[in-house]
Amino acid sequence: MNLFARGQKGKLADLGCGTAFTVEVAIQAPGMSVDVSCFGLDASERLSDDRYMVFYNQLASPEGAVRLDLAGGAARFAVDLERLPATIAKLVFVAAIDGAQTMRALGACSLNLGSAVRFPWSGADFGDEKAVIVGELYRRDGTWRFGAVGQGFNGGLSALLAHFGGTEAAPAPAPASPAAPPPAPAQPKVSLSKVTLEKRGDKVSLDKRAGRGFGRIHVNLNWNQSVSAAPQPPQPQAKTGFFDKLIGGGLGGLGGAARKGRGGIDLDLGCMYELADGRRGLVQALGNAWGDFEREPFIRLDADDRTGAAAGGENLYINGERFDQIRRALIFSFIYEGVPNWAATDGVVTISAPEQAPIEVRLDGGGNQMMCAIALIENRGGSLQVTKLAEYFQQQGGTSAHELMDRHFGFGLRWKTGTKG
Repeated sequence: MNLFARGQKGKLADLGCGTAFTVEVAIQAPGMSVDVSCFGLDASERLSDDRYMVFYNQLASPEGAVRLDLAGGAARFAVDLERLPATIAKLVFVAAIDGAQTMRALGACSLNLGSAVRFPWSGADFGDEKAVIVGELYRRDGTWRFGAVGQGFNGGLSALLAHFGGTEAAPAPAPASPAAPPPAPAQPKVSLSKVTLEKRGDKVSLDKRAGRGFGRIHVNLNWNQSVSAAPQPPQPQAKTGFFDKLIGGGLGGLGGAARKGRGGIDLDLGCMYELADGRRGLVQALGNAWGDFEREPFIRLDADDRTGAAAGGENLYINGERFDQIRRALIFSFIYEGVPNWAATDGVVTISAPEQAPIEVRLDGGGNQMMCAIALIENRGGSLQVTKLAEYFQQQGGTSAHELMDRHFGFGLRWKTGTKG
């Protein structure tokens, strides 16, 4: 692997890199919220087409030449340069902090270009900047090249968007009167917004994309995994990866935390579902009921975090292209290991769908119960409605918290004691 320093450049062909590869941006940022994005620029280095900003609220370019995967411990962009239109001359990879912190607070970070290039950088390279232009792929004389930039930028993600000539979506205007002429077609705008459901019962609805379904719906659960059962002697803080703890307005709040099974809390993500034909079931790690994305129930729990080794928390995926076959899905979490203490978990669920603003639901109530019903996803006449529940349940005698939650929401499942496989 070629080790690059700031300012170093090279032709991809000379570096042993083809035209299809992964760009991985890994960031250590304890207690911070960081967004990683890719800007597709024209020959004038402008974001002349907002569809070529790939980030948490727009996970792919129109033809799929750049796709962002946020399911693991880093931001991974699958890049296929041959699929890019001739109008795109440069791909710029950036990171921006949301909140009061600045780039100097970052730990060890890196950008990896497949197995061909590694560009290490850290917060020690910066001062009070809120963003960094990490690296770029650019076309010159018909040849694609890579440059390790590492340039600090004072503004956050919105300022970066404006810097590259993009436009941020404004709040929807009031409906026009019937007599008003229809507005002229406009260039699509990038929405940097995020919807946070603050109170129990708050709702938000998503409409299908024109001529398509909802795409791949990603439900992520993250929390403060360092909460322990009792005071422990000081230990070296375990280093964790990107998107370790989702907080604030960004895609990936980052935090160093002890892993599950080492004195911390183990939260498990699960889902009760009801299909359009009335059949009901359960998706969760207990009992190895992982579900299926392509076939019924069109809901799949990611098995990668069964041991707590992954940094991206718990992840569940709903097939939004088959959402017409789903009536409702109850997203829940339970404390599988550790002393019940919801207030200390600082848990948050983020529900993301392509071309839609992410929806955030915080687990900001409860006490020492084992179970939390977090959110209800419903099919309402073809629209996808998300409701914040924040209902907590504790086992009563021989009746489990799972069963009590089931009774409360009327799924009618049969319960027995289960274990992780």
